[in-house]
Amino acid sequence: MSDDTRQTTDTRVLDRLDGMLPRLEALYKDLHKHPELSFAETRTAGVVADDLKRLGFEVTTGIGRTGVAGVLANGPGPRVLLRADFDALPVQEQTGLDYASTATGTDPDGNQVPVMHACGHDMHVTCLLGALDLLAGARETWSGTIVAVFQPAEEIGSGAQAMVDDGLFDKVGTPDVVLGQHVAPLPTGMIGCHPGPALAATDALRVRMFGRGAHGSRPEMAIDPVVMAASTVMRLQTVVSREIAGGDTAVVTVGALNAGTKDNVIPDEAELKLNIRTYTPEVRTTVLESITRIVQAEATASGADRAPEITTLDTFPVLVNDQAAYERTTRALSTHFGTEIVDHGPATGSEDCGILATASGAPLCYWFFGGTDPAVFAAALKNGTVGRDIPSNHSPHFAPVINPTIGIGVQAMTVAALTWLAPH
Repeated sequence: MSDDTRQTTDTRVLDRLDGMLPRLEALYKDLHKHPELSFAETRTAGVVADDLKRLGFEVTTGIGRTGVAGVLANGPGPRVLLRADFDALPVQEQTGLDYASTATGTDPDGNQVPVMHACGHDMHVTCLLGALDLLAGARETWSGTIVAVFQPAEEIGSGAQAMVDDGLFDKVGTPDVVLGQHVAPLPTGMIGCHPGPALAATDALRVRMFGRGAHGSRPEMAIDPVVMAASTVMRLQTVVSREIAGGDTAVVTVGALNAGTKDNVIPDEAELKLNIRTYTPEVRTTVLESITRIVQAEATASGADRAPEITTLDTFPVLVNDQAAYERTTRALSTHFGTEIVDHGPATGSEDCGILATASGAPLCYWFFGGTDPAVFAAALKNGTVGRDIPSNHSPHFAPVINPTIGIGVQAMTVAALTWLAPH
C-alpha cells in the first residue's frame, strides 16, 4: 500500500455530523445507563448489530462469545479495521448524572456487583458508530473495505484474543491497518499518541495464603493468614523500588486483600489480588519471579504448613504503535484539528487492542482523546489539583462531557479511517 493516500479529509464526509449529534448523544446515554460486564455484553452487542445493519454492513455476531463485527466493502482498496471495546466495570457509579447506571451484574466469582462504564467504553462505541454512519453515507468519497470490530472483555484482557481464536479474520478478512482510540481525562480537543511501546503489559494474579484458624483470643493456636498477607503486601512494595533499575518501569499494585468474616475469629486463609505493569520481557520476568519468591518466603516465615497458590487471572501484552502508522495517522489528525498531537509517552495503562494487530500482521495506531471540560481541567492544572479534581478512568466519578467529546471522537476516527482508505 502506498503512502500517497490523502492526508486531508473530504469535507463532504463530515457534513452530516452536526445533524447526527442528538441521536449519538441519546445512544451514549442509553449505553451508559445500561452497562454490562465482560463477556456479558448481550444487550450492547444487540444495539451495535442493529445499527450496523441499518448502515448496510454485513454483520457477524457472537465472535469470541459476545463480539460483533461489521464489514462494508466499497470497491478496491485497503481493508481498514476500526475497533471499539464495549464492556464495563464492577464499579458503583457516583457521578450523580441523570443517566447514571444503577445496573448490577454477576462477576466471575458469582458475586452480584454494581456495574458502570467507568472507563469510557460507551463513548468508544458511540464514536465508532458515528464514524461508520458518516463513512457509509459518503461512499462516493472513498474506496476500500471497512471492518468495524466491537470487542468484548477488554477489561479482563481476554476479548481480543477470544475474537481472534474464534476466527475473526477468517470471517472479516485480514486488515491492512488497525485503528483504535480511547477517551481519557484530558481536555476535550486534545489528542495524544505515542509511537512504539505505548501501553504497558499487564499480569493480574490471585494469591491464596493458607494459615490455621483459631479463636481470636488464642492466637498461639493459629497460623494467622491476615498477618501473613499484611507482611506480604508490605514486602511486595520493595519489588519496584529495590529490584528494578531506575531506568526501567514497573508497577506492582495489590488491589484487593480479603480475609476473615468476624473480629474474634482468625481465619484459615487470606486472598490477595495483584496487578503488575511492565514494558519489557526482562522486567516482567524479574517482577513475577520476585513476587513468587516473596509470597512463598512470607508463608514459610509464618510457619504455614501449606504452600501458597498463585494463579494468573488475566494478561495483556504491550501495545506497540507502528512508527509509520503513527506518523501517517497523527499527521492527518493534526492537519484536521489544527493542533499538534501530544506525545504522552509510554503509559502504564494496558489495552488488548494490539492483539488484533499482531495476530493479523497489520500495523497499529492507537490514540487518546480528551473528555474533560477544558475550563475545569485548566483550573485544576493552575491549582495543582489535577490528580484530585479530575476523575480518571476506572473512578466511580469518571464521566466524559458529552459535548464536544462525541463530535471530536467521531471526527478523529473518521479522519483516521480516510487517511488509510483510498480516495475515489
